[in-house]
Amino acid sequence: MHKLRRYIINNFSILFLSIFLPLFAIASVIFMIKLATYTAVIQLTFFEMLKLYMFVLPEILFYTLPVTFFISATLTLFRLSNDNEMIVIFALGIKPEFLIRTLFKPALLLSLLLAFDFFILFPHATVLSSNFISYKKSEAKFNIKASEFGNNFGNWLLYVGKNNDDGTFGDVFLFNKEKDDEILINAKNAEVINQKGILKLKLHSGEGYSYTTDTLSQINYKTMIINDMMKADLHTYRKPLEYWLSEDRAESKRHMFITDSLLSLFPLISLFLVVAIGVVHVRHQKGYVYLYLFIAITLYYGATIGLIDVISFYTIPVVFFTSLLLSYYIYHKKILARF
Repeated sequence: MHKLRRYIINNFSILFLSIFLPLFAIASVIFMIKLATYTAVIQLTFFEMLKLYMFVLPEILFYTLPVTFFISATLTLFRLSNDNEMIVIFALGIKPEFLIRTLFKPALLLSLLLAFDFFILFPHATVLSSNFISYKKSEAKFNIKASEFGNNFGNWLLYVGKNNDDGTFGDVFLFNKEKDDEILINAKNAEVINQKGILKLKLHSGEGYSYTTDTLSQINYKTMIINDMMKADLHTYRKPLEYWLSEDRAESKRHMFITDSLLSLFPLISLFLVVAIGVVHVRHQKGYVYLYLFIAITLYYGATIGLIDVISFYTIPVVFFTSLLLSYYIYHKKILARF
């Protein structure tokens, strides 16, 4: 029994990798194209793109692993049936429940991994990604062009004489006009600092002039900092439970929680269906396996998405028990009745 179980798991592992890697590559390309659209708004280096990709990696794994398990487990049994090895297994008196028990452990481990992914990793990765994009957008709002008029820094009109090689600016002038007061500041050098979404213009070695209709004042300075309150919209949370229970994007997170809960349970729910579809009579049922796979995945995902707006959180027990009972009914009628 141990050797047979290991033989089935080895075949399953090979098929799992051969299906997972192409699906993962396709999903990665799709998400990379999505990430590339951010470059229309913000400037991203290669390493920053890689950083954003790492943030979406838990999401890619979450949506590819359940489907990969279902398809690879089914095709593993189908291949054994196609090679007449399944007939030998049943001829030796081994019951179909052995196949369920063999695949139960990898299904359970995968479901636990998926639950950890969506409940723990996903909130953390989502917040980091959102904050990073907000941070880059706040930087993009401040785009200085040397030797051009029309630059702004908050309420200040800004003129930059030149861009230095080290990323700083030279020959900087700022002008601000209130109702009765006008301020002019010049600096030999200046640099932009982004501190937690707050842009700061740090000026070095210059003078400041303030004048009204009656008075004129002047100051000399070595360092001056001007703040611009263009804050990035940063999100914080202490625990994953706080993320799921917070009111921020509550409707979107409700849909996501219901959908992801059922997707994480899919490997366990699908076990009976895996055996029912995978164990076939090669002469009569060979051409229907892939069709059954497509129908099963479509119905499960479709029921999950379609019922959310109708019965909300009740979607989880309704889809879970309905799918489990229906798959067991098909398994009992198609497999247990014959073997």
